[in-house]
Amino acid sequence: MRARGLRNLRAVLAPVASGMCVMAAAAAVLVPALVQETGPAGPARHSASVPAAPHRAPRPAAAPAAAKCTAQNAAESLRPSSDDGAAVSRIKEKGQLVVGVDQNTYRWGYRDPATGKLAGFDIDLVWAIARDILGPDPDVVFKAVPTAQRVPALQRHTVDMVVRTMTINCARKAQVAFSTAYFQAGQQVLAPKASKIKAFDDSLRGKRVCTAAGSTGESELRAQRHGASVLTVPNQLDCLVRLQLGEADAVLTDNALAAAQAAQDPTVELKGRPFTDEPYGVAMNQDDTDLVRRVNKVLDDYRDGGSDSPWMRAYRTWLRADLPGISGPPSPEYSD
Repeated sequence: MRARGLRNLRAVLAPVASGMCVMAAAAAVLVPALVQETGPAGPARHSASVPAAPHRAPRPAAAPAAAKCTAQNAAESLRPSSDDGAAVSRIKEKGQLVVGVDQNTYRWGYRDPATGKLAGFDIDLVWAIARDILGPDPDVVFKAVPTAQRVPALQRHTVDMVVRTMTINCARKAQVAFSTAYFQAGQQVLAPKASKIKAFDDSLRGKRVCTAAGSTGESELRAQRHGASVLTVPNQLDCLVRLQLGEADAVLTDNALAAAQAAQDPTVELKGRPFTDEPYGVAMNQDDTDLVRRVNKVLDDYRDGGSDSPWMRAYRTWLRADLPGISGPPSPEYSD
């Protein structure tokens, strides 16, 4: 059954899988740019601390952003604006938008075997942002970024933004800035249909659970393993391959990604229910506040239109078959 599942995966995503090595070293900082793509909107290019003096009163400075963030307000972002600030002007001056994406996640960001081009829900959103900033035929450079390298890529300005099923949470907001949420997911277990694993619970005891390094799934497993051993890989698709090869017993990832993996291999299924809230946001450098506001303006337009909105059209194209019953995007939450 595992061998049959592996053949299914190769048949569906052969162009994607051919560029991957399951055992590839995770030390690579960034996969090279995927150049000469053509998208729906046009061409794409390529430690001791020093204590304060006893007599000195604490400084009244505002608390750092991470201290203000809570589970209740983590998805809040800056109010939308179409104004051109330093970051948007920088993108316009160079004439291209550089975006960190995934090329291995079916339905979200993957190389379509029929066209050889990047496609998926996240890729559609990239084109919408690029058209708003650069016009109807934008020049977009897609860079494939491993899960654990999303934050470093933004901090180094290797990319202008990351659109890669990236969950908004307080730990990450201390390092990068986020747009409002454009999708709501939750952590869930994926395992073979014949497995006795029931959910993210003690049925995982003694099992090998795979997750992507730097993902929220890894954080959940490190906090509570339920007696399982943890196997980390650079990208979530590697986990499905490990599962099919018998090198892992289950996968922990967002249910949106797990559903896409189940669509690739009918021998596996989602187990239990989602047990976390995983709002996806577009991530940017913390200094690029004008770009955050601009992306939020694009997202407002993307959500607008009810059942005929660009968001709903993308949902019907890419996600509805595997994640039915979603009536619309999450509502935006603003902090100012």
